[in-house]
Amino acid sequence: MKIGFLGLGRMGSAMAQRLLAATTDLIVYNRSTQASAALVAQGARAVARPGAMADRELVFTMLADDQALRDVVLASGALLESLPEGAVHVSCSTISMALAAELAERHAAAGQHFVSLPVFGRPDAAAAGKLFLVAGGAEEIVERLRPVFLRMGQDLWWVSPQPELANLVKLSGNFLIATTIESMGEAMALVEKGGVDRHAYLDFLTRSLFTAPVHRNYGKLIADRAVRPAGFAAPLGQKDLRLVGEAAEKLAVPMPFFGPLRERFLALAARGEKDVDWAALGVEAARGAGLHSTNDDV
Repeated sequence: MKIGFLGLGRMGSAMAQRLLAATTDLIVYNRSTQASAALVAQGARAVARPGAMADRELVFTMLADDQALRDVVLASGALLESLPEGAVHVSCSTISMALAAELAERHAAAGQHFVSLPVFGRPDAAAAGKLFLVAGGAEEIVERLRPVFLRMGQDLWWVSPQPELANLVKLSGNFLIATTIESMGEAMALVEKGGVDRHAYLDFLTRSLFTAPVHRNYGKLIADRAVRPAGFAAPLGQKDLRLVGEAAEKLAVPMPFFGPLRERFLALAARGEKDVDWAALGVEAARGAGLHSTNDDV
């Protein structure tokens, strides 16, 4: 299958690497050409513009936000205008429901197919092919491409023929992760200030009540206060939370935890901490308790 991959950040590069290991015909594009070098060295072919996909049957995009995806897909001479009839665009980005619905409509009008395939997992999981994949779009297209998708992930859930509902599931999941980070940070700050070693507390939690990877992985980052380098940068989490708020408002769903999380992200942004992992949400609780200075090197 002739595959294209657009967007080679840490996640996109790892996912493209998984695809390249299983195909000899992969075209890649990234705004910064340096990101393409490692894949080109292993046999991929880099192109200079996102519209150079006229012979591709399947194209993945993994971009940071709505605007980046619009620029790559909907701009003049970009992906939408170059894809052949019958080709499939698979968006793995965490984007708004509105953009996913618009992309589905625009691709259908061009005789193409669109699938939302947002992913759960950090760059190390992507490199190991251990992502969890949520798909929205025509079920027959998703099932036909399932073997390709599972080169990048360990499991796949099809949720709806409406692509935007896969994005809703992704946003809801990221909201849950953010609330977990916040609550773990608050609990850890409480016991630490009372005199309990926070690493010992984490060991107890993750071997008894809260054994899921999200508790183990983010709990360790919070306990270690190791939020640089960022596996998932706080500004991306802030963007995702904003999209959660938009969805909640549209669907008239009260989400009382939204406000405190928003304030946490704003505090990080106000200090210019754009390079920290969103595990820094949990460290904010320690700062508020006087256990961790904003001047400390984390």
